[in-house]
Order: sequence, then structure tokens, then C-alpha cells
Amino acid sequence: MSAAFVERHALWSDAQRDAARRMLATIAERWLHSVRFGFADQHGIVRGKTLVAAEAAGALASGVGATTTLLAKDTAHRTVFPVFSAGGGFGLREMQGAADMLMVADPTSFRVLPWAPGTGWVLCDLFFHDGRPVPFDTRRLLREQAARLARAGHGFLAGLEVEFHLFRLLDPRLAPADAGTPGVPGAPPEVALLHQGYQYLTELRYDQIEPALEPLREGLLGLGLPLRSLEVEFGPSQCELTFRPLPALEAADAMVLLRGAVKQIARRHGLHASFMCRPRIPNAMSSGWHLHQSLVREADGANAFVPGDGEAAGTPLSSVGRHWLAGLLAHAEGATPFTTPTVNGYKRYRPNSLAPDRVAWARDNRAAMLRVLGGAGDAATRIENRVGEPAANPYLYLGAQIVAGMDGLARGLEPGASADAPYEADARRLPASLDAALDALLADPVLIEGFGRGLVDWLVQIKRAELARFAAEVSDWEHREYFDLF
Repeated sequence: MSAAFVERHALWSDAQRDAARRMLATIAERWLHSVRFGFADQHGIVRGKTLVAAEAAGALASGVGATTTLLAKDTAHRTVFPVFSAGGGFGLREMQGAADMLMVADPTSFRVLPWAPGTGWVLCDLFFHDGRPVPFDTRRLLREQAARLARAGHGFLAGLEVEFHLFRLLDPRLAPADAGTPGVPGAPPEVALLHQGYQYLTELRYDQIEPALEPLREGLLGLGLPLRSLEVEFGPSQCELTFRPLPALEAADAMVLLRGAVKQIARRHGLHASFMCRPRIPNAMSSGWHLHQSLVREADGANAFVPGDGEAAGTPLSSVGRHWLAGLLAHAEGATPFTTPTVNGYKRYRPNSLAPDRVAWARDNRAAMLRVLGGAGDAATRIENRVGEPAANPYLYLGAQIVAGMDGLARGLEPGASADAPYEADARRLPASLDAALDALLADPVLIEGFGRGLVDWLVQIKRAELARFAAEVSDWEHREYFDLF
């Protein structure tokens, strides 16, 4: 008998094989009836299949089939590549004709879902049937970037600070006419606020929303995620989660699991959670994803951003930290399709709004794109990138940080002076639209080389298709502006 797919192609490490044994033991001991096998697609949305528990062992050994067209869809689930042409629009024979790929579980990611009785969950990596990795697997991309950084002597540590909205669900809009079709999303749910806004961090507002936050907290802690805080944010029905720092791949996996958990738990409690940056709801505030990052020296586990004696020259960072910071600045515009991948996200870049509007850094200043915290003697010294939106694919967001930062290290770049008044700084503006951001990415040879030309072109084509649909829509603004006037 021939070896199963995972063994035949040597796809697992010893740690993964051990984790697979523990996963199967847990399924049996806890009498699970189902296991969800999923992967994060180009948008960071989990797609996959749910198998009955009896099939889990075979699925671990041989993978789970899934159509490659899942990698061809925009945010409205419309297939934007000619998948039935030669090469499927990707130039790959393996992806033409809506052919299958294999989801191969990473057993180290296995969880039992606290809110779904009897259900396990595991993230997967994508492979073709000949054992080659699918080149559009964004999780693999981040793993490769983290490995490249490790070879240079550093590990990437990420702390998640994520804002989102939590509403009471009034009407899920499930009438047949509301269903939508690929390319035309269904009607959004009708919602109501859980609390009014602008009483930032007041205990009264927190207590009002605490009954809704309690199942979220229990679910996230039940998953083993390193939750630090659940907070009431500035706007109405706006919340924030913060996590303790994690290595790159673990942090990205945690973000994928976090978003899915919050949305699913909320829905089971008659709530609607949204990680959309700026909902079209009166008085709603924009939500951001602030990514705290530092480097850990592989040699001794110390924070490489902490300056030594006499090392801080103009910044509270070591030379390694300064070069990393400068790399993030140098590639800020080109990285925005990864940090801010939706049309909606660019409506957050406004002056005097606690969101950045230009490429600048500052020490402990929330108006800057890059906020530097810590200094000599502070083991928590880090850079907070405030540019991202919570809808970003975490593997691409973190991957872009590593590519940009490593370029700063390789070239010994310097970040320049701190912008003490970031909204007044003479600095490059962030792209004002997704279209402009895609142009900036295509003009950045470092990011193209780091991600690979094929992956960049794939993402750009998907995003251009979304933009074309957006441009074809008649907006409420246009109707109000012109319908009566002319």
C-alpha cells in the first residue's frame, strides 16, 4: 500500500505529527462529532469543509479536497478569473477547469470551539495533488517571510490591537429578495446600537455592554488565545480587543480565529459583529487594526529594538529598530493594499481623527502612522503601526511588515526626525484610495520581489475587479447630489 499524501510528500514536521496524534486523541476523548477543516483565503476569510469526526484521521493523512476557484473570488464571492480557460486564468494547468487542490491540516492549530458543541477546528495549508504548494496560499507566504527573518537572526513578535463594532441584530434580512448573487452581495442586516458613543473607557459604558462581551471573552479564552483586554472604544457600539505578543504565524492565525469566533459567537447571541472599517451607520467611528511589532534576537531571546548604552540617536530605538522603522516608512504606500485592502478602509485616513493620513513616525503620538514606544531599559520597546484596517488579511499584513522592515535592515536605512505634529508634517501622503494604493504596490520592486510577482499580480487583479464593480455603482451621494438639481 502506498503512503498517504502527507507522508509521501513529507509535509509535516515532528511537532506536527505529534500534534496530529493529540488532535485525534482529543476528538475521541471529548466525543467530538465534527471537525472544521479550513484555510484563510486571499481576503483572510476562512473557507473549508466540515467533516464528521470518523473521517478526521483520513483527512489528516490525505488532505481534504477543495476547489481552486475559491482563490479566484473577490469580496462579493464573484469568480474574477476565467477558470475554464487554459491555465484557469492563473497560467497554471493545475487550476484550470475549477480543479481541486488539497487542504492539508496543520495540527498545531487545532482547537475545540467553545461555542459550537462537539466541534473541532483546524487551519490548513494548500497543496496541489503532486505535493507542490499552491503559490497563492497567503499563510505559506508569511511562514516563508518569518523563516527568512529567522535566517537573518531575528524573530518577529506581534501584538494585536483590534477595533470592531458590536450591534444588536434586529433583522438578518433573509427574505429571498435579500439573498444577493455572486458579485451582488445580499442586503446587509438591520442593526441597533448596544450603547451610545464618545464616553471613551467609561465604566458605565463598559457595564452596559458587558453582558454582550461576556460570551466573547469566554469564547476567546476558551480557544486559548492570549487575550489581554476587552474595552469600549470611542464610538457607539465600538469595542477593542488586545492580545499579548505572539510570533508572526501564531499572531496571524490568532487574528483569523479571533474574527471568526467574534462573528459566530455574536450571531448565536442575537448580535452582529463587524470588522468593516467604517460602517455606513449614523455617528459610527472608523475602526483600525494597530499592529505592535518588535524583533527578538534568535541568539539570546532579547528585544532587538531596545537601545544599548549610547545607541539611541534621535529615536528611542536601537540601530536595528531604527533601520526597521525606516523600512516601514520607505514602503508604506506600496504596503497599503496589504494593510488596507478594502475600498472602505481609505475613508479612515483623515487628519485629527486618531488615524494617520501621511507617512510619518513619532514617539508615543497617536496621530502618527508609526508610533514608537519604549526606550532604553524597556523590554517592551516596540513600533505600533496604526495604518491597518481590521478587515486585512493578517498573513499579508504581517508579511508586508517583514518584507519592508528587512529591506530597511539590509540597506541600513534611517527614519529621519520624529514628527511631533504628524498632521502638520511635511511628509508623503498615504494613498487616498485603493486604486492609488495598488499603483503604489506595482511601483515598489522590493515588495514585488518579497511577495513574488505572481502573487502580487493575482491580488491586484482581484482588487481591480472589486474596484470596477464599485465604480459601476450609483452611490447615494450621486443620487442626492444630482437627481433633483438637474
